Amino acid sequence: MSSSAPERPQPAAPPLAAPEAQPVPAPVAAGASLDRISLRGLAGFGYHGVYPEERRDGQRFVVDVTCAIDLSVAAASDDLTHTVHYGELAEAIVADIERDPLDLIEALADRIARTCLQAPRVEAVEVTVHKPAAPIPVEVADVAVTLTRSKR
Repeated sequence: MSSSAPERPQPAAPPLAAPEAQPVPAPVAAGASLDRISLRGLAGFGYHGVYPEERRDGQRFVVDVTCAIDLSVAAASDDLTHTVHYGELAEAIVADIERDPLDLIEALADRIARTCLQAPRVEAVEVTVHKPAAPIPVEVADVAVTLTRSKR
């Protein structure tokens, strides 16, 4: 004779409720660390430099940018209007490389930083301009200038 007790029926799970709409978080308070959007290896052909051959022949410039931005609202809303459209930003940076020449890549980096800071949500930016074919008398893999700028 078997002495096992009959199984009890399990209570039914409550029906799934529709998820409540999540409120969009408030932007990060001033002084808090910001999120980042980075674009690496943007390339354009420009005529920047102090030597006549640089102005005449031009060369390839490569740019890396990292924009400091509060992405909490964009992450919660999944809405492009709450962030930076990095495709448009990339086009603007390449246009900065390819427009009127400057003597120094320091000045080019500053031009690009000012472009990035025009985006309303960007609070700060780090820009590195690489000049891989810089005309210097020794072998070098890369010459680069990095600067940081902010709206504050």
